[in-house]
Amino acid sequence: MRLLKVWLVRHGETDWNREGRWQGHTDVPLNAEGRAQAEALAARLRGQRLAAIATSDLSRARETAQAVAQVHGLPVLGPYRELRERGYGVFEGLTREQCEAQYPDLVRSGPPLGLLEPPGSEPRKEVGARLDRIVRALVTEHGDEHAPVLLVSHGGAIRTFLSHATEVMVPPVPNTGIYAVDFDGSRFVSPRLLP
Repeated sequence: MRLLKVWLVRHGETDWNREGRWQGHTDVPLNAEGRAQAEALAARLRGQRLAAIATSDLSRARETAQAVAQVHGLPVLGPYRELRERGYGVFEGLTREQCEAQYPDLVRSGPPLGLLEPPGSEPRKEVGARLDRIVRALVTEHGDEHAPVLLVSHGGAIRTFLSHATEVMVPPVPNTGIYAVDFDGSRFVSPRLLP
């Protein structure tokens, strides 16, 4: 069976990551640490052949993708709105503590914050489906069994996609962390966080 490789990369750090704020669709750029992480990611992948690089339309992902692309001499495909983070509605811009203080009934009665459906948020089911469509399209068009398609996206979006596509709930993705997953032509299999 021919397996195509996909690497899902979370963008580098932003000030809102450092402060523990929900970013969602809010376009927060990389901070100095995030730019250093993107450069370190590019150096880490220097000897790795990549089939293609694609990115979310949010600047924190685009900056991260561009750092890798410069090392590899590849164009960055996109930006793709479909690869962006989940919209968190009323939680965007808030810390976990602020969510608990401002929406105590919602937070106390529900699952962990990342799994909640706060008012105005994009439903997790829709996030999983939109990422499934774009990842399938990109890996089908650009995939290679010997070189991964590298997709720069967002922590919540990556986790939601993997849960949707593989039925595996993975732990939080660190900034510039890479989840590898294989595509057998019909389904995604074997998600794993690369060391």
